[in-house]
Amino acid sequence: MTLKSLTPKEIVTELDKYIIGQDNAKKFVAIALRNRWRRQQVEGHLQEEISPKNIIMIGPTGVGKTEIARRLARLAQSPFLKIEASKFTEVGYVGRDVESMVRDLTNLAVNMVRSEERRKVDKKAALLAEDRLLDLLVPPGPKPTAPPESTDTKVLESPFEVQKPAEPALSTKEKFRRMLKDGKLDHKDVEMDVSQNMSMPMVEVFSNAGMEDMGSGLKDVFGKMFPQKPKRKKVQVSEALRLLTMEEAEKLIDEDKVIQNAIQRTEQSGIIFLDEIDKITSRHDGAHQGGEVSREGVQRDLLPIVEGSNVNTKFGMVKTDHILFIASGAFHLCKPSDLIPELQGRFPIRVELDSLGEKEFYRILTEPENALIKQYIALMATEGIELIFDDESIHEIAKIGAKVNQKTDNIGARRLHTMLERLLEDLSFNAPDMEEGEFKVTASYVREQLDNIASDEDLSRFIL
Repeated sequence: MTLKSLTPKEIVTELDKYIIGQDNAKKFVAIALRNRWRRQQVEGHLQEEISPKNIIMIGPTGVGKTEIARRLARLAQSPFLKIEASKFTEVGYVGRDVESMVRDLTNLAVNMVRSEERRKVDKKAALLAEDRLLDLLVPPGPKPTAPPESTDTKVLESPFEVQKPAEPALSTKEKFRRMLKDGKLDHKDVEMDVSQNMSMPMVEVFSNAGMEDMGSGLKDVFGKMFPQKPKRKKVQVSEALRLLTMEEAEKLIDEDKVIQNAIQRTEQSGIIFLDEIDKITSRHDGAHQGGEVSREGVQRDLLPIVEGSNVNTKFGMVKTDHILFIASGAFHLCKPSDLIPELQGRFPIRVELDSLGEKEFYRILTEPENALIKQYIALMATEGIELIFDDESIHEIAKIGAKVNQKTDNIGARRLHTMLERLLEDLSFNAPDMEEGEFKVTASYVREQLDNIASDEDLSRFIL
């Protein structure tokens, strides 16, 4: 399914396979993704004037904010970067500068496009690598020498007799080719030249204004000045074939084209997920604390990136005008209006995500394609044990999970991970020594394992 064929309803349907509830958030991100395709269909200068509608998701931890953005990026096959806003600091302070997220996104896009190009040339690279490996296993014999020149035309017309000895060598090579394809040579050793990356000292003294990239930048520069030195090594045939395939693939890939396409993909379809944006808000109740200046400074540094600017990367300039920014935060101690007004205006869509209760927990455990219970059933199947959850036991897990979230910190669906690990702790430990068969989880078993812990508030804080 391509981006062109994905309507907002189809996007929501795809998200429903993995995320329970949060219909408003799904609706808004589906519209934002479809608007990207719509903008690309607009002709003329107006296309550049249409900016993405950035989104702020508001809701407690564990309700699906990150998962919605991550699944959206997969659907669109877009470069996607998740970064915590609290990692950034104002220019002049120790920490990462905000432009680094655009550089990281561009690196991801380059790797994504390179992987796609590698898949296109995989078959051709495999054939070339196979020929190179066969030349190592069966070195070609000496070239046949031509007979002495003669003015006798009858001698010239007769076939060369010296070409006959080449036939056995050819047949030997084909025999080795068949053995190689059948895997009969995988554990044999072969000597070959392996490229060695020169070890360069990493520079990490500087950390602001893009200086955290200086280490990789210097490595690239010195890598061009001092090319890689091949080293003669003895490796297994299977490993040699893999290394040679990689080498041949790199030769077939047009690196300039990769970088050009990656920058275009970053600019036109990149998605940056700014998590914990509430951690960089400033309090306006008169109670200024340490770091207030730095927090507001980060917001002011973010502003030009979000509204559109040129960022210098090692692959060239990247425009951020059409990158989609999705910010999220719990906003327990503050509210979105505590952000500086200029930044608020760059996030026109605000959507509040609902807290999860017992009903949502039950659906999370059973409905998604990657549901937790399905994962544990698959894990136990590898030990020859058929793990069975009856419906009542799943309801009991959901009930206890919601209860613990109410009594202690509300960590959303992440509570279910902790509970299932605790519930199946003994089974996971003893599974390799158990006889193959089935293990049924009932509601009484769930209560036996979890009820005492869940009822003790202090104990549940440490264990659940």
